[in-house]
Amino acid sequence: MPVSPTKSQARKAVRALAKDYPDVTCALEFATPVQLLVATILSAQCTDKQVNIVTRTLFQEYPTAAEFAEVDLPQLEKAIKPTGFFRNKAKAIKACCQKLMELHGGEVPQDLESLVALPGVGRKTANVVLGTAFGIPSGVVVDTHVARITRRLGLTQEKDAVKIERELMELVPKKEWIDFSHRLIHHGRRICIARKPKCDECSMKRFCPRIGVATS
Repeated sequence: MPVSPTKSQARKAVRALAKDYPDVTCALEFATPVQLLVATILSAQCTDKQVNIVTRTLFQEYPTAAEFAEVDLPQLEKAIKPTGFFRNKAKAIKACCQKLMELHGGEVPQDLESLVALPGVGRKTANVVLGTAFGIPSGVVVDTHVARITRRLGLTQEKDAVKIERELMELVPKKEWIDFSHRLIHHGRRICIARKPKCDECSMKRFCPRIGVATS
């Protein structure tokens, strides 16, 4: 059965990214699945670098779900303030960890349905935790970098993250879902940046149609 042009394009991207970033890992620092879950909630509208600065102290004070479940909200808000949207994030983290204590003995469940049922946990966060903490390919993490680069490559025309994820799950082999996301995120930070992508330095320049990239 012939491979569609879009699927062929996806395969080229998978190969190029694997060659460029063979040992890629999640940029968030964590020691346990609970810590990764908290860090991922904090990463919304915030850089991973800033989150890591905050969590180095935060996780010493609150190493497990039990401590986050009991924390006073104003105290938590103050600790995570540099990540932005700190009031909503503090509420989400406390409520999430209370549910972890109540329903899962303080441990992070290893299935998508249970994870997205937790307060403050959407599909993207669940995919990050399952893929990075447990090696479970539940889906493709779609952040701003992944969305931008896959549109530029012609792998999707969608703007909604869930729709982009569905398309990528059809195009990319399941065994590649976890690393593919990590590699795209690293590529988006280093090469395929939003305003002035370094196309001349990109290993995908031979086959990338550069959709939406302004030409000088």
